[in-house]
Amino acid sequence: MSKPIRSAVRPQKFSDERFYDRVGFLLCRKVASFRPAVIHADHHDGMGCTPTCLADRPVTSRGIPFLYVERPTLVPSGRRFVSTMTFAFARRIQHAPASFLGELFRVSSDPSIISFAGGLPSSALIDTGGLSDAARDVFDTDPRTALQYSTTDGYRPLREYIAARYRKRLGIPATADEIQITNGSQQCLDLFAKIFLNPGDRVGMERPGYLGAIEAFSLYEPEFTAVPLDHEGPDPGAFSKMMRETPVKFFYGIPNSQNPSGCTYSQDRRREIAEMLKGTSTVFYEDDAFGELFFDGKPRLPVKRFLPGNAVISGSFSKTTAPGMRIGWLYAPPEILPAFNTAKQAADLHSNFLCQQILHRYLTTNDLDCHIRKIIAVYSRQCRLMCDLFDDLMPALSHTTPEGGMFLTATLPAGLHAMKVFEEGIRQKVAVLPGMPFFVDGGGTDTIRLNFSNADEEKITEGMHRLAGVISGLS
Repeated sequence: MSKPIRSAVRPQKFSDERFYDRVGFLLCRKVASFRPAVIHADHHDGMGCTPTCLADRPVTSRGIPFLYVERPTLVPSGRRFVSTMTFAFARRIQHAPASFLGELFRVSSDPSIISFAGGLPSSALIDTGGLSDAARDVFDTDPRTALQYSTTDGYRPLREYIAARYRKRLGIPATADEIQITNGSQQCLDLFAKIFLNPGDRVGMERPGYLGAIEAFSLYEPEFTAVPLDHEGPDPGAFSKMMRETPVKFFYGIPNSQNPSGCTYSQDRRREIAEMLKGTSTVFYEDDAFGELFFDGKPRLPVKRFLPGNAVISGSFSKTTAPGMRIGWLYAPPEILPAFNTAKQAADLHSNFLCQQILHRYLTTNDLDCHIRKIIAVYSRQCRLMCDLFDDLMPALSHTTPEGGMFLTATLPAGLHAMKVFEEGIRQKVAVLPGMPFFVDGGGTDTIRLNFSNADEEKITEGMHRLAGVISGLS
């Protein structure tokens, strides 16, 4: 066993709760650099701890270092606590990419910072009155049923509502039996990867791609093939080359108002991608988080319309109703759902049944389409304002012009690094998201993503002026 090596982290005192928060931070940092880590509490005086790190731990038979955490016991030796417990974490956690989310949450908690970095819908547009009435109605009618365990596949009336909406809006013959309720659409990513991926299997991704999907899939140790996006969708030549040379288990894409770029696939490109997948075993995973948010109010036909047997769609009420309810779904062929249901049952038995009932009551007693039109009107104005301010204040930057959704991407002047913009932006009280986490094969250092849904027009105006100052000062 090698000798302890002290971390360069400056010693600080923490409460017991904050000590374990610090442990989490150190673990994330070590995992991100693919180094083994041991967190050792070598000092505790009843008021705080000073964490230090040990490295160079034993490796597995395949040469992968174990990841250990030593937790302090509750038996003091004088004024010191001795670490006695060690934990060997699974190899998969060391393959997880470093997450930028912790930094985003820190930024979001500072009210003096105008943040375009997060991915939040507008809180002001959540229909709290309608949801309150729906919750009251559920508790007044059959509260004990709503508060009991339920089936894994979800509240059937809600699944029937979702299927009927697919039939009405998109002309797809969906049925409730093809819908599985999940804990937000993010859970779809995890469970889908869980049932499809073995270590080393290949997954196709857009370039740039949604960082939440990259993080979810990475835990199952796949190899990624990135297909560049153009203004119409995935590059057909690169997509065809992927299918010929490195066939993938599934390709993950966001055809409608893509995150991070804001771009939307053309209908011709959707057909072209579907044609290339016909007759193969590759599944097209269609994440439709933003399909209801087109500024012109017109739905776009999904890839699944042209590829019914090889495509799945995940959806969510987070962008149209309330993200805190955590209600999403997977719409998939009947051959996939039994395995998905098994994984879901093992993960959490079922999604929040009370929220499912409240949501269904809300949807059947309110006009969702009218509510969505209000959201679209606001987001459209905010997006147009942000684009206009880019053009007026930062003409050296190019940017996408979304048809809907919540995000756009800007390309920085040559030689300007996105992390420099992020760091200086925080100093000047404006936050944007650097592009690097969206690229599985490296890149993105010259791009930033901005969210236009969560800041009102006054904050967008002020924040864009602050950002212009950042760009000017760094250029």
